Amino acid sequence: MGFVIFTFCVVFLLIASGGLLLFYREVMLARISKVINPRPEKKTLLGAIQKTGFSIGGMVEQFQHVLPKSQAEVSVIKQRLMRAGYRSESAVSMFYGAKVVVPLGLAAFALITRVAELSPFFVYASALGLGFLAPDFWLGRQIKARQKRMRQGLPDVLDLLVICIEAGQSLDQATARTTEELSKAHPDLCDELGVLLLEQRAGRPRSESWKNLADRTGEDSIRNLVSMVVQSEQFGTSVAKTLRVHGDSLRTQRVQAVEEQAAKTSIKLVFPLVLFIFPALFLVTIGPAVILMMESFKTLTNH
Repeated sequence: MGFVIFTFCVVFLLIASGGLLLFYREVMLARISKVINPRPEKKTLLGAIQKTGFSIGGMVEQFQHVLPKSQAEVSVIKQRLMRAGYRSESAVSMFYGAKVVVPLGLAAFALITRVAELSPFFVYASALGLGFLAPDFWLGRQIKARQKRMRQGLPDVLDLLVICIEAGQSLDQATARTTEELSKAHPDLCDELGVLLLEQRAGRPRSESWKNLADRTGEDSIRNLVSMVVQSEQFGTSVAKTLRVHGDSLRTQRVQAVEEQAAKTSIKLVFPLVLFIFPALFLVTIGPAVILMMESFKTLTNH
């Protein structure tokens, strides 16, 4: 057992030292360049915090090369990160680096706290497995939370789009104005609309830009909106009426979802009632009568 722990410590130290050497090579080159070409710098607290965050992120990114990955897997991870709102080039590297650092951190925590002494194989296997899957679970929760925020903010965005279009603006102008006005109230959805506008300004067709919006978000309500906008553009129908009908249907769906949750409440309350409330109620109501009956039976048997 001691040999297993010693081997794990040696492997962890080798991987950590390799990552530190790869990262601090850039730091050493930066220091050498500062010595050769000195430039006055103002030291601020914000700059120190940014440098520390960059160093931690860079160190995590160095561990991405440990895991083997295919191009198809990387493309899927990129799509999931985009749906969660992470579009930077280093997001994929940070994700794969976290899938290496988190398991090693959990295993080191189990070693330091001596939890592994209970069952070393089970504890280390659980730490490595949970640590490897933890970034995927976290990313899935981020995607669901962002999609929920966009789904809740979509009716407000549609209302403002309808107002702008009925005021005489085109769909592109209305989208730009809506993105500007609601950027603080619904930042996630306005961010995606901003990307849509950038694609159109770059020369991409309107229908293709809206379809890319549906693919980036992965939200069903936005996908339905995109299909309605594309069909409205193809058949020449009124975009304002289409958006108004879709907004009303979204609000109706929201009300129906709340009513459904309220209807399920009575069924969900059956289990806590049976397991917790009814036994306590029976104990309070029938308990004294049972005690009196037992005392009366004792007196009868004694006589």
